[in-house]
Amino acid sequence: MKIGFIGGGNMAGAIIGGMVEKKVYVPQQIMASGKDMASLENLHKKYGIGITENNAEVMEECDVVFLSVKPQVLPAVIAEIAPMVKENQLFVSIAAGKTIEWIETEFKRKIKLVRVMPNTPALVGEGCAGFCANEKVSKEELELVKAVFDSCGTSYQVPEHLMDVVGAVAGSAPAFVFMFMEAMADAAVAGGMPRDLAYKMAAQTVLGSGKLMLETGKHPGTLKDMVCSPGGTTICGVKVLEEMGMRGAIMNAIDSCVQKSKKI
Repeated sequence: MKIGFIGGGNMAGAIIGGMVEKKVYVPQQIMASGKDMASLENLHKKYGIGITENNAEVMEECDVVFLSVKPQVLPAVIAEIAPMVKENQLFVSIAAGKTIEWIETEFKRKIKLVRVMPNTPALVGEGCAGFCANEKVSKEELELVKAVFDSCGTSYQVPEHLMDVVGAVAGSAPAFVFMFMEAMADAAVAGGMPRDLAYKMAAQTVLGSGKLMLETGKHPGTLKDMVCSPGGTTICGVKVLEEMGMRGAIMNAIDSCVQKSKKI
């Protein structure tokens, strides 16, 4: 089995790093192609994978091909590689907003295709990805793709109509979480805390809160209530956030991302 990546950017690097570090595949089984040789050389130096400027080499040598380029670049890439598709070759697209039907139309044929929406925390092994597939993909091939994305975080199979929501909640929302942490740190600095310590405490608080919810399985409202002592400081802060429409703002932001994804 040989795994190829057309596109060697940050997300490809995160996936490759997870596979190699978790020993899902060895470097000799992985290769990447692309226009940016500096990025490819960095991947080779860091993980020992094969690299090439020629997409045709990936198509010729690899059983599984990851389409890891930006959505606006994907049509040109597919036009180049479509005549090179081999029987039983599996394709994995991580292009936001590009549906299975759209990709098949661009290839002008039915291919084995899995569509995945990963996110940037995969860069540190804590990614969250959603994936779906067309009818040509076998159960074993789906397990292969899941193992790849589980190597750099967690992954969940979802129906395709939820992929835009996955893109919003997992793909876009890290930006909102970073804004939240930055605001927390700014407030801490205003209170006299050194900025480097404020960032560390804000980040650890978010990390720990997420882990607490995942490992206890408790509803987030229950966990919130555990912190809100009667007449205490936390419930005063919660009251301010409710008055300022925090929940509605977050819901509207997620919905805006979903709607934009549907139009890409």
